[in-house]
Amino acid sequence: MEKTAKILRDNNAEIMKIWQNQVVQEVLASKESDSIALYNQLPDLINDIARLMIRYDKMEGFNKDEKYIEILKTSEEHGKQRSTKVYYTAEQIVHEYIIFHRTLSEFLISHNGYSEKVSDLLKYVIETSILKSVGSFSRSIQDMQEKLIGTLAHDIRNPLAAAQLSLEMMKQDKTGEWTNKTRIAAQRSVKKAINLIEGLMNGITVKSGEGMLLTFESSDLLKEMKFVHAESKEVYTREINLEYNAKKIIGIFDKTAVKRLVDNLIGNAIKYGSIDKPITISIEDEEDAVAIKVHNWGNPIPLSKQEQIFKFMGSAKRDKKPVSASWGMGLTLTQIVAEAHGGDINLVSDEKTGTTFTVNLIKQFNEVGKRRAKLTFVLDNI
Repeated sequence: MEKTAKILRDNNAEIMKIWQNQVVQEVLASKESDSIALYNQLPDLINDIARLMIRYDKMEGFNKDEKYIEILKTSEEHGKQRSTKVYYTAEQIVHEYIIFHRTLSEFLISHNGYSEKVSDLLKYVIETSILKSVGSFSRSIQDMQEKLIGTLAHDIRNPLAAAQLSLEMMKQDKTGEWTNKTRIAAQRSVKKAINLIEGLMNGITVKSGEGMLLTFESSDLLKEMKFVHAESKEVYTREINLEYNAKKIIGIFDKTAVKRLVDNLIGNAIKYGSIDKPITISIEDEEDAVAIKVHNWGNPIPLSKQEQIFKFMGSAKRDKKPVSASWGMGLTLTQIVAEAHGGDINLVSDEKTGTTFTVNLIKQFNEVGKRRAKLTFVLDNI
């Protein structure tokens, strides 16, 4: 099969071009992907198949070869990548491989490089690749779903704990002096928990490349941030300051998601920051955007972990300090919400300046209405 292997190696780019043209015509989800995404893993697959053909004239034993194992890993990576692309399904991944098989076969036939042995090897390798790719795709979707639901479930604890605390205070208020105030606080916390539960239900229907369902409307973001600040001061005993440079910040936002975003950053600052120094929330109004910053003093996040901290399926922990939950939980939400508003999130953390998370949101990036956030970053630890 050395002749066939040479045909594959020498014509890799041409074969991929034929495959891509066919995929664009037949696989609907591919129309939402750029050419780089379409190419991703398959050129390596062609080269690995060619190497197998050189090493094995018969089918016996090749399934333990390191190149065959690499093919399986490549296929798993292909499925994982597809899980981050909107509209892909397991059926469409299978369709991609069917087109790949057909493209290889027709090309080799036209170049006199096809035989029964070649047919058997291609069929075995590609069928196994389909199993690995679809399995990886399904696990990735499940992991995305679990991560989003886990984030929401984690966030529900705070308002429920606050409501429980308010109810306990009402029971202990013999004079009735604080009853009305604690009742209002409990109602607000329960309402917040109900909103999060609705988000939890929406998270159950996650599809490839999609995150949570967001509701965009015109609102004054500064008003919402003042609410978050006031609520945080009620929940936490630490000093929390709010700074801003405008009277109003009007734009199209999912105000509930942005409030949850800031809640998570404040929670991280409380958990990891210095207990004897204040936490500062800063809202900076710019012409077309708004920057939300949450700063705390204390042990900085090690530079080696700062790049890993935003990875969707990863986690990072502070050195010399035990933590009860990974940074990744809240920062998953933060990144999804920031990117859904056309923005981003970045981190500066060192001993001299402390730790600052900055979230940038574009005011008019979205239109009013509901839509699901897209996952534009690659999954890890699948």
